[in-house]
Amino acid sequence: MTPDSGDVDFGVVPLEQARSMDGLSLFQAMAAGRLPAPPIGKVLGFKLAEVELGRVVFTYTPVSDHYNPLGSVHGGVAATLLDSVMGCAVHTTLKAGTAFTTLEIKVNYVRAMTDKTGPVRVEGKVINVGSRVATAEGRLHDKDGRLMAHGTTTCLLFPI
Repeated sequence: MTPDSGDVDFGVVPLEQARSMDGLSLFQAMAAGRLPAPPIGKVLGFKLAEVELGRVVFTYTPVSDHYNPLGSVHGGVAATLLDSVMGCAVHTTLKAGTAFTTLEIKVNYVRAMTDKTGPVRVEGKVINVGSRVATAEGRLHDKDGRLMAHGTTTCLLFPI
């Protein structure tokens, strides 16, 4: 079973177009459907729900196809969601021609996700953006607002 991707257009934004846009404009265009969402969202079934300068929100509904042998969603899914949302929050602050890569990610798991959890919300917020390094934090909550996982990231910024 493939996670439900709804009516979201997934694909790869042409590199030259991505290089010419500041990060906030790039994510606003994705949110509005003018540019395709990254293919990882289709693979895992998460969607961009909100975007503003220094803040991004994804939604995801856990499915049994993402289970580990113990009968819960693999922790790597939560780590990927947090890594992605924190990196995207950083990306919204970058000028055209600037890229980033994750240097470090730290994830704390608080509650297990299952296909009974229902929709979750993953929010990333920038802590600091410098000339070469940026930091951000992320939180993953269930539909009732209970914390399921949280993390931090350090990103390296560089010209492309």
